[in-house]
Amino acid sequence: MDTIRIQAGQCRIIAHRGLSGLEKENTNLAFVAAANRSYYGIETDIHRTADGKFIVIHDDKTDRVSGMHCKVEETDLAILRRITLTDTDGSTGRVDLHLPTFEEYVSVCKKYEKVSVLELKGALSAEDAEAIIATLRNAGQLEQTVFISFGLQNLIHVRERSPEQPIQYLFSEWKPEILGILRQYRFDADAYFGALTEELVAELHRNGIAVNCWTVNRPEDAERLVGWGVDFITSNILEAAR
Repeated sequence: MDTIRIQAGQCRIIAHRGLSGLEKENTNLAFVAAANRSYYGIETDIHRTADGKFIVIHDDKTDRVSGMHCKVEETDLAILRRITLTDTDGSTGRVDLHLPTFEEYVSVCKKYEKVSVLELKGALSAEDAEAIIATLRNAGQLEQTVFISFGLQNLIHVRERSPEQPIQYLFSEWKPEILGILRQYRFDADAYFGALTEELVAELHRNGIAVNCWTVNRPEDAERLVGWGVDFITSNILEAAR
């Protein structure tokens, strides 16, 4: 694993889909691998299943991570849980590789005292947002959770139900109207790192907006972004060396 040297309080590193540069993305193995290292937070993705539960997976279909075809939001949780995932090298047969439940992810973050960085996938309802918040609150993890999403309405649902919750709006390219959205809803920024410039980071900070960036896997990119003053870096493999 590569490391980047960061002074205390300068920037915090988030493990993207767990330590996905080492273990299969968005699995309990990846979450525990990240939890046992210096990461500030562990990022993951959740979808609503057909029976109203929540499961951890990035894509809206299971094909890429398992070789089996299921549409996540049209499939019940129990069926999705029975799917065995391929390993990072594409091999099959590991019985410990399955899609985690939302609750399992929360449990790992709670046990290892890591911040949950939770990407809300799909188009969630107000009731879905309430259920997610309730799960985190009941686990004692809500105050240690940052919500992120490309779906603006998903984040608005959370803001309406948890007014002081840390929330970051995901975007892959900068558009001037994004600043108005961030200011209106008191969201922070979570940008594709290639969309950022030193001037944009400074402008966001002048508006009281923290900056996260994804997915940064080369030390030279991370060091440049740290020099620009970003608050968070999301990475598959980079770890902070202090």
